[in-house]
Amino acid sequence: MTRTIQYFFSIGSPWSHIGFDAFTELAAENDVVITPYLTTVVEENGGIFSRNRPEIRRAYWTRDLKRWARVRGRDLRLEHRPELSDPTPASLFVIAAYLDGQDWIGVTKALQHAFWSEARDIGKPDVREAIVAAAGFDGAALLRRQADDDVQNKWSADRAHARDSGVFGFPTYVYDGEIYWGQDNLPFLERHLRGDRP
Repeated sequence: MTRTIQYFFSIGSPWSHIGFDAFTELAAENDVVITPYLTTVVEENGGIFSRNRPEIRRAYWTRDLKRWARVRGRDLRLEHRPELSDPTPASLFVIAAYLDGQDWIGVTKALQHAFWSEARDIGKPDVREAIVAAAGFDGAALLRRQADDDVQNKWSADRAHARDSGVFGFPTYVYDGEIYWGQDNLPFLERHLRGDRP
């Protein structure tokens, strides 16, 4: 029987970026299928956007991001970022790739790297088209697809599913009815995949 992990994440989440390779490698090693759900922070369930947190907590959040980026071998550009537009529409590229049976993981990696390691403005359609094209994907096709009904419907449905599943922040992994929030919970997910259910 095929095992599946529901993966809730956001292109605009640095934690999703930091933990992405470790997660996809873990899934591959354990022969688990990943079902992606893209959305934004679910405030209805207690999620808090970083911009709305007290400054002292934001400062700690930044330090912790840098620590984990080093552990995961990720370049993370947090300071001296230009004014960037909303990265959320980049999620539509990933959804389109997934629905079309393309390498949505590769599309995700390209967009996350551009946004978090290079501070590129993936909120702009022409920028994200160029990014995924440079990574070997049909950027023009993905740009066209982002407005299609099936892509828009999945975007809306993903948020509703995240809300109803008890998700509030990213990344969140749901396996066998168990919720794991944060890329630092990957060791617990790994134990579960290998038979040690909490």
